[in-house]
Amino acid sequence: MVPDRDQDSRRAATMYYLQDLTMDVIGRQLHTSRSTVSRMIKMSRESGLVEITVRPAATRAPGLSEALAERFDVEAYVVPVPDSAREHERLQQVAITAARLVTTWFGSDMVLGLAWGNTLAAVGRHLPRKATRGSAVVQLNGAANPRTSGVEFAGDLISRFGTAFTATVHHFPVPAFFDYPETKAAMWRERSVRRVLEVQQRADIAVFSVGAVAGRTRSQVYSGDFLDEADLAVLRREGVVGDVCTVFLRQDGSYADIPLNARATGPTPHELRSVARRVCVVAGDNKVRPLLAGLRAGVVTDLVIDEITAWRLVAAMDALPGGDPRRGGAAVGRAGGPGRARPRARAAGSTVRRGSVPYDRG
Repeated sequence: MVPDRDQDSRRAATMYYLQDLTMDVIGRQLHTSRSTVSRMIKMSRESGLVEITVRPAATRAPGLSEALAERFDVEAYVVPVPDSAREHERLQQVAITAARLVTTWFGSDMVLGLAWGNTLAAVGRHLPRKATRGSAVVQLNGAANPRTSGVEFAGDLISRFGTAFTATVHHFPVPAFFDYPETKAAMWRERSVRRVLEVQQRADIAVFSVGAVAGRTRSQVYSGDFLDEADLAVLRREGVVGDVCTVFLRQDGSYADIPLNARATGPTPHELRSVARRVCVVAGDNKVRPLLAGLRAGVVTDLVIDEITAWRLVAAMDALPGGDPRRGGAAVGRAGGPGRARPRARAAGSTVRRGSVPYDRG
């Protein structure tokens, strides 16, 4: 049973946003005062029943969304930002959009797989509350290194998502990288580790970013104590441009023969492609090359990206030999293989939503 107050708020929001009725008219129809109607409409926004986003007067976002959808068979949510926006501002806008999208997609009896990093931490800070039943949140890759257990960062991040969705939380208490491949193989036979791996394999949604090995702000994997100088030398020799879930990628999306990946604890692109919805959240100039590698590896179905980074990604694709962004040694596309219908691309924030009904302000 839905409480009468919630039903009245829903009716008021429907009349106000979908039927364009004034608060006075709504008050008469609901036999209440204008001030009460105002409170109902405010409540509908605060509870998430109504989501409002203002579309900028001019933006490249729709065209960029279409370009990314066409070239990589992904659903692209390009977040409009001003050209003057700084990288931390772009990250915050992308994180807000990603948090709302993930909240829309995730529900009861589902499993959400999460990588860790600065981008996902920003998404977690903007998550609205959404109560679910029988759901789980699972960590996709280990976070420990020789100096820390990783619980302070990765553990808090995973728990934040679990709290937002009232979901069971499954931490992954292993290193980000084992010292030896044989140690990883032995640990993967342990029942406690296998239990987490089995939850990962049931994931309905995976949310991650791409790590950048270069740039003014290197990703946490490369700036922390996860890799020593010998490891970094191997990455340079192998032509690594970044990682997805701490699995390293070359520019062409290849990864299988990079030695360090035998010690990595995150899912490989091949394993990640078994997840139906794979959400990549990206903001920042240094993320362009690793994102292109991730797209070539076929790990992304839904891309949430700021307008500036998207524009630079398209420019980088146009500069490739032959103009084919998917050239390389990795498979591309969604799980399920060729022949699937291409998803509809959209600019993030193009509609005002009441429940599942889009209300476009024009």
